[in-house]
Amino acid sequence: MDTRHLIRISATALATAGLLISGCSPGGSSPSASASAPQSPVPAALKTYYAQKLTWRECGASGFQCATMKAPLDYRKPERADIKLAVSRKKATGPGRRLGSLLVNPGGPGGSAIAYLQAYAAIGYPAPVRARYDVVAVDPRGVARSEPVECLTGKEMDAYTQVDQTPDDQGETNKLVTSYKKFAVGCEKRSAAILPHVSTVEAARDMDILRAVLGDRKLNYIGASYGTFLGATYAELFPARAGRLVLDGAMDPSLSARDMSRDQTAGFDTAFRSFAADCVKRKDCPLGTGTPAEAGKRLKSFFGKLDAEPVRTGQSRPLGESLATTGVIAAMYDESAWAELRTALTRATGGDGAALLALADSYYERADDGTYQNLMYANAAVNCLDLPPAFTAPAEVRTSLPAFEKASPVFGGGLAWASLNCGYWPAKATGTPHRIEAKGAAPIVVVGTTRDPATPYKWARSLAGQLASGTLLTYDGDGHTAYGRGSDCIDTAINTYLLEGTAPQTGKKCS
Repeated sequence: MDTRHLIRISATALATAGLLISGCSPGGSSPSASASAPQSPVPAALKTYYAQKLTWRECGASGFQCATMKAPLDYRKPERADIKLAVSRKKATGPGRRLGSLLVNPGGPGGSAIAYLQAYAAIGYPAPVRARYDVVAVDPRGVARSEPVECLTGKEMDAYTQVDQTPDDQGETNKLVTSYKKFAVGCEKRSAAILPHVSTVEAARDMDILRAVLGDRKLNYIGASYGTFLGATYAELFPARAGRLVLDGAMDPSLSARDMSRDQTAGFDTAFRSFAADCVKRKDCPLGTGTPAEAGKRLKSFFGKLDAEPVRTGQSRPLGESLATTGVIAAMYDESAWAELRTALTRATGGDGAALLALADSYYERADDGTYQNLMYANAAVNCLDLPPAFTAPAEVRTSLPAFEKASPVFGGGLAWASLNCGYWPAKATGTPHRIEAKGAAPIVVVGTTRDPATPYKWARSLAGQLASGTLLTYDGDGHTAYGRGSDCIDTAINTYLLEGTAPQTGKKCS
């Protein structure tokens, strides 16, 4: 159950898209040192990048175009090497005056923006928005089509996802630490050159090159989940170039990795209690009747049984505690998945773990042939670079277990231990927790969902308060992110902002 940094976009969008775009990250890199280039004029060493011309070709479904953009691998030494970034777009459909490009990012780090664009955003975003904007995506460096970080083989990843992340003794602790070290060694072996250069700051600087190459004076952007941190970082680096920015399912860049992991643990507990409150009212609830707290105790007891004796799945991989926990967490991102989770838990408690395993596999982006997308590899690479590790040794985790278990009696222990993996990362962190104010930026809309499992609502309040031009838009509901999830109030407010430039009044609430 390596779920520590995974922040996922709305499951409604995922269901429409037919894929799971995941990711997520606590914290981020500070835009100091190598990232503090002046906004205007473009530094001489970067002029060739800003002046490049993209060669577009038809790709994917009808109406989509793709191109390859170059950026410096190392912004401190741009003359040394380039990195190639995959870009895709669907041009504005009209009618109406074209407003430029609208860059989208679904979250992560590790989620493919191009897959999100082609499977959902360019066909699922409201028609008036698609009519006026070219909808554009770039897979961030190290992700999917943009020189992806690679770490393990499929079989190695299978083994990694099954390691017990609630160790009961020193032997199990040693096995967990060994798995984190093996993961890190695999990443260094297969991706050593790119590992020091996949920070959020560098990805944000890539976005500014893309803005210029597309011919836009300012960047218009929708970022979900981790994409909110990427967008806020862009505004911090280039406030005068920040156009209409929507940050949906916001992160708080001022938090340390440990604080963020603990907050996210509490967020999953909030989401589970909402699920449990609904479940115990139903005849088919596998967690029985009573209160959400009692349902949580039953689920934790079930996890304990799986820890001792995994159940069959019809595959060579049985369902143990780690994979079962991941499967449950996967269903917390959208209430539309609650029925599927009830069925999966019912089957699993009856000895058939196939459905719950399928939820976990979708979370990890594991294909039926046993191969994995690079989601988890890019996720770790960016997270471990963006912030110093939450923990560096098992003793630190043990000391923090009470706080994590208080945040979530069901998930706390596992998520605390999952926060140890960056402690063994081969590339030293370049970022630190810091407030993002982005003074001088145009109004920025920050969206928060009150019972969001992965980006707790208080993070949205915090980020909106940090940003000098931030305005908070609240969705009172369940699930992760709000735009395009069925609230006409939310969608109208965001559409008006994107099309007319008028931000909603700060404090506006929708349901």
